[in-house]
Amino acid sequence: MLGGAQLQWLKQALARSLATWKVMACDMPLGLIVPDGPAMQEGFANGDPRVLGREHEIADLLSYVKAQRIRNLVFITADVHYAAAHEYHPERATFTQFDPFWEFVAGPLHAGTFGPNRLDATFGPAVKFAAPATKPNRPPSEGLQYFGLFSADPKTRAATVTLHRRDGQEIFRQVLASAER
Repeated sequence: MLGGAQLQWLKQALARSLATWKVMACDMPLGLIVPDGPAMQEGFANGDPRVLGREHEIADLLSYVKAQRIRNLVFITADVHYAAAHEYHPERATFTQFDPFWEFVAGPLHAGTFGPNRLDATFGPAVKFAAPATKPNRPPSEGLQYFGLFSADPKTRAATVTLHRRDGQEIFRQVLASAER
């Protein structure tokens, strides 16, 4: 998904960053199994708890972030058609060389619904929130599409992530405390 050159650039950019929060926007979720036909996967996760395939890139990135003591990493992902909040922790994972982090999933606003999807245990995700299951492919006119907002308080350095229904109704809120680098 990333390729060697892009992964190297990303590592260097994260190591140089002075930002309190390192927000990684990725169009594919990390731990959700997103089937693409009977034997293929769209995302990083593949349903096997071992580090396989595309998961090698995520394992490489996460272990680098841990080794470099880069703090406050948050993933904002999409592609699946519902909203979710996942907390990743090495104590639940089969790959353990990383620090805990969050992933927030939302979108798209204009497509039919599906989900929630199953999780892959490789990086130890736990569902902290998932929008309720619906019949597949419900249209936007039913209001079951989602979006998310991320904000950081310059005084406290805390971040707040909220997930919303298409009509703006907040359905989930998580406040994240900043860890010092």
